[in-house]
Amino acid sequence: MGVILTMSVADASTGSWDPAPARRRRPAVNRREFVIAAASLAAAPRAFAETLAQAPLGLVTADRESQLVAVDLADGRVRRYVRTVSSPRSIETVGETAVVAHSEIGAVSLVDVRTLRVVRVLRGFEEPRYTAGHPDGRHAYVTDAARGEVVVLDVSHGRVLGRARVGPRARHITITPGGRTLWIALGSKARELAIVDVSDRTRPRLVRRFRPELLAHDVGAAPDGRHVWVSSGDRDALLVYDAWTGRAVARPSGDWPPQHVTFARGRAYVTSGWSGTLRVHRIDGTPLGTTVVAVGSYNVQQAGGWVLTASLGHGDLSILDDRGRMLRREKVARSSHDACIVRPAGAASSRRPGPTSAGRARGRAR
Repeated sequence: MGVILTMSVADASTGSWDPAPARRRRPAVNRREFVIAAASLAAAPRAFAETLAQAPLGLVTADRESQLVAVDLADGRVRRYVRTVSSPRSIETVGETAVVAHSEIGAVSLVDVRTLRVVRVLRGFEEPRYTAGHPDGRHAYVTDAARGEVVVLDVSHGRVLGRARVGPRARHITITPGGRTLWIALGSKARELAIVDVSDRTRPRLVRRFRPELLAHDVGAAPDGRHVWVSSGDRDALLVYDAWTGRAVARPSGDWPPQHVTFARGRAYVTSGWSGTLRVHRIDGTPLGTTVVAVGSYNVQQAGGWVLTASLGHGDLSILDDRGRMLRREKVARSSHDACIVRPAGAASSRRPGPTSAGRARGRAR
């Protein structure tokens, strides 16, 4: 709490900040009220910190500044900057850890989401790209494009548990809801997808590779456990596969490639960075609507009713609700590759996003 200085109109020209006699500024002090006020001031920082701990945060990679930006999703304000090693690129929440891949320097950072501190930097990678988190909140699978590998991490203890060859240029990765199977795109315009068995969580096993109908970019396993979406690196279309039979069952339209996909509450959210759009579909591919987001918004993530996509070209963070309505757009960095959502322990589940005046207008597809 700051001290407010006052100046009388009559003394403004003289610059005097103490025009009144001392006896007129000394009210009687009620000792009980003084003690209560002092206790309130002492508790204020703690209460403020607890308020921050309750709020869902977006952790946004600031690629050029070598840091993460923690953004309060409720009001769009920056709450903290987290310094990292150079060039943070992708980020994924795995349990109480955010896994950050630094592709350019061959490193992976582990960030404790409760304290927003980097607790470990793992080396020994050549080009780590993307991460899929196991439902147990402990194991993570990171693709290493240069080595054509998937690497198993124990994020709780900060160590590498194993590696497996899956195919050249392994990039985007997803895990089925039961935590038994990985789908991996082998390249940004992948001619092949790799299917990897992780029923033994620490020993990935390549089951097969197959050619999709298009050059694949992103992969996403839907929460229903039955469908896997595959986006395109070369056309304005996507594929929806039946995960049990391996057959394509739908071919939703998309905007300019490459697209990226995430899921929540029976919906699929598909971004196009080049078009600056986020399309909402049902899991079966039925289109529901389109919202304009910042151009360059490629990667997309969701959690707890929030949807985030960060702009690689502009460093803008678009915050949407689970119906795909824009809530706010904030400039947080010069360039941002990815963003994830963290919900600290004890976060209020009732703090759900709601539409604002800025979010009621639905954008047109480009």
